[in-house]
Amino acid sequence: MQRFDVLIIGSGLAGIALALRLADQRKVAILTKQELISGASAWAQGGIAGVLSEGDSVDQHVQDTLVAGAGLCDEPMTRFIVERSRDAIHWLIQRGVPFTKDSASTLGYHLTREGGHSQRRIIHVDDATGWAVQQTLAAQVQAHPNITVFEHHIAVDLITSGKLGMREHRCLGAYALNNASGKVTTFAAQHTVLATGGAGKVYLYTTNPDSATGDGIAMGWRAGCRVANLEFIQFHPTCLYHPHAKSFLITEAVRGEGGVLRLPGEGGKPGERFMDKHDPRAELAPRDVVARAIDFEMKKRGLDCVYLDISHKPAEFLKGHFPNIYARCLELGIDITKQPIPVVPAAHYTCGGVMVDRRGRSDVANLYGIGEVTHTGLHGANRLASNSLLECLVFAQAAADDIVQQPDIACPDLPQWDESRVVDADEEIVIAHNWNELRHFMWDYVGIVRTNKRLQRAQHRIRLLFDEVHEYYANFRISNDLIELRNLLQTADLIVQCALLRHESRGLHYSRDYPHTLASSHNTVLTPARSSYAVPAPSGAG
Repeated sequence: MQRFDVLIIGSGLAGIALALRLADQRKVAILTKQELISGASAWAQGGIAGVLSEGDSVDQHVQDTLVAGAGLCDEPMTRFIVERSRDAIHWLIQRGVPFTKDSASTLGYHLTREGGHSQRRIIHVDDATGWAVQQTLAAQVQAHPNITVFEHHIAVDLITSGKLGMREHRCLGAYALNNASGKVTTFAAQHTVLATGGAGKVYLYTTNPDSATGDGIAMGWRAGCRVANLEFIQFHPTCLYHPHAKSFLITEAVRGEGGVLRLPGEGGKPGERFMDKHDPRAELAPRDVVARAIDFEMKKRGLDCVYLDISHKPAEFLKGHFPNIYARCLELGIDITKQPIPVVPAAHYTCGGVMVDRRGRSDVANLYGIGEVTHTGLHGANRLASNSLLECLVFAQAAADDIVQQPDIACPDLPQWDESRVVDADEEIVIAHNWNELRHFMWDYVGIVRTNKRLQRAQHRIRLLFDEVHEYYANFRISNDLIELRNLLQTADLIVQCALLRHESRGLHYSRDYPHTLASSHNTVLTPARSSYAVPAPSGAG
């Protein structure tokens, strides 16, 4: 059994920022399913939103967030986060993150503008901000003597006192499968933190990495945490459409710097611009508006994709501001200085999740959540561009402050995982089939435009697959793919439950059965039945 003061599950920006905030005072473990730098944070292109320029203000940033959130943002929470944006970004600067400089700016750094923002307030590292931030911080994580990183370890489930028959319900740690050895390790911790990211892989098309399988949402639910607003899945409007490209995002900043969306033209030439017919803000409308407009035009005209055109800008400008997009597209035969970029919407961000307070505390004692896995109230019905990395940074600080103030807690000896179960030879085939089936029907039935009938069809299929996967989990040796599929099915079911409860169209949730937005609305909150987390897992140890 491994013992730590703090166990962080996930190695995105939220997880590694928290580890660095804690490590001088606590012994910290980070579990990551792949390498240390492998999550969605490293894929973030655009940047981090913050109040940094003289012409900007907290009030303006808050208002832009509230507008994008379509009436469901928690305003005090939003203000709490935005007020801390400058300090959070300065912490990264002090850590050595090489943000793009601009000698003409009084700040000294270049700020870009993205959809939904009234000001240029996005600090960035060219078009690879997430990668630069993660590289910088990961090196410091690896060098810190109080941080131990367990790569290629996937959390199987949280260990709670309720599951072990104890009276007080609190989190005691987690079981994790070592993919290198095939063995399950028991991790005991005074405090456990879910920093596992979102659930984009529940959909057929996504900008997310393969690791985004809703693990933290599913584990939190099984442990007894409420979840909220999971119907609000943000579909990024512009994912590169190419048979040899997988999950490659074309950043919002391309539209912020003047890119326009067009229909296919004759003879390979750029066609008619269409966003101005859908919204007066055109390409700078919030993501839900742009994604629905593209979806509408594609279905109306039977298109495979639309085109994002920024070829009217100088070539040197494009190569300087979007070097990674330029290079990747060029590899695929697309010269963005001369040609429009084929794009489609794709599942991008999970706006709901495990409910936490402003210290990152969940409903379960000693269990925290930070980053995309959570519902804080910041994103409402639609996340404002580049607020996600900001949320990670602010809550890493908030959770660290709370954890270091807590007294030491005695952690009991925990039962080991049952390793006696056998491997089923059919398991891999069945899992692959079920995974593909899930992602296809979620895309078809729980995508950008929904109906009650589609949602009910999805729910029925999810529960059939759930029964099959539960049988495997209960009776056979677990694998990485089985764990992920189990979590995807749980998260998909929660998404559908939330969607069926929302009888209106708002933000990212658009229903043909309820096309109007109600005058007042509320968060969709699901509470697990106590019986779902107060009994032992099938292994007798989870």
